[in-house]
Amino acid sequence: MVKNFKDDIYRYTGGTGLTAFFKAWRNPGFRFILFFRIVSSSRKYSLRWSMAFPFYRHYFIKYGIQIPTSVKIGRGLLLPHFGGIVINSKSKIGNNCNILQNVTLGNSKGGKKAGSPTIGDNVYIGPGAVIVGGIFVGNNVLIAGNAFVNFDVPDNSIVLGNPAQIIRKDSPTIEYIGWRIHI
Repeated sequence: MVKNFKDDIYRYTGGTGLTAFFKAWRNPGFRFILFFRIVSSSRKYSLRWSMAFPFYRHYFIKYGIQIPTSVKIGRGLLLPHFGGIVINSKSKIGNNCNILQNVTLGNSKGGKKAGSPTIGDNVYIGPGAVIVGGIFVGNNVLIAGNAFVNFDVPDNSIVLGNPAQIIRKDSPTIEYIGWRIHI
């Protein structure tokens, strides 16, 4: 868990010391992720869980970041803008992901792609994007703002539009995901 904290701090500030922590603390997305990680890694009703859960719930409501503690999130998640982020409880998110405001990772109850999305590593999800169904978004993918994605996305792609279209490009997220952690 400590490694996850350091990686999250690094994604927000480019550093990992105490000064970097206080700099990251100014960002509401970081505060939410900090308490999310504490609550999701603690045994329910333990002392640590009991102390962190009220803060997690407070930021959940205050900032409109609806990420249940059952969501599997990799290291270095960045939420630079808060508000309107809704993620289904069965979704999975990889390392070095950026999720901007008004993003939905939703469940599809029927059809060929029933289930919740799995997001790979080094993925940038732009504002207003909707990703729905039991799909896999590959590594190094940029999903543009307001894109509607309900199909699998291969690695090294840019997804844009509604209905979404895929454009292949080597390292499309290189300019969008700064201060990457190396796994």
